[in-house]
Amino acid sequence: MSVSSRFLPVFLSVLAVAVMVFAASAEAGEPRPIATHGEWSAYLFEENGGKVCYMAAQPKTEKGDYQRRGEVFAHITHRPANGVKDVFSYLAGYSYKKDSRVTLKIDGRSFDLFTDGETAWADDSGTDSAIARAIRAGSRMVVTGTSARGTLTTDTFSLKGSSKAYESISRECAVR
Repeated sequence: MSVSSRFLPVFLSVLAVAVMVFAASAEAGEPRPIATHGEWSAYLFEENGGKVCYMAAQPKTEKGDYQRRGEVFAHITHRPANGVKDVFSYLAGYSYKKDSRVTLKIDGRSFDLFTDGETAWADDSGTDSAIARAIRAGSRMVVTGTSARGTLTTDTFSLKGSSKAYESISRECAVR
């Protein structure tokens, strides 16, 4: 399923956030830890004079019949200078199958994510906010996706500390 033209501006905005969070440019400072709460850590960096705050966690368990896989992370990012908050992104540690979807389950509630390269995203900002709320209120998150080689993977996260990590990034970036 390709990204519809309706979601293209959202996709491009989210992609820009990912580039800023995951790849430090000459204009961006190195991420600085703010705090660690349970399984989640909060970070801050500055870019073009504006703050970027994000929280990240790695899975407690990873299941799949794969030979090699990079690091796996779930993120929620705020970029207040751009009016962006609660952006959920998922870095799988491998390239996803072209046009595949990822299933994100938080305590029984399901979300459908689109993929691009090694990353999965929500289709819109409303879904991002719903995911951020569910993560803060939940206890367990399970992410299921398929690699470009056809390998099904299931990653399970503890959400312990996610609410406090969210409070840390929101406070640091002055996001309500």
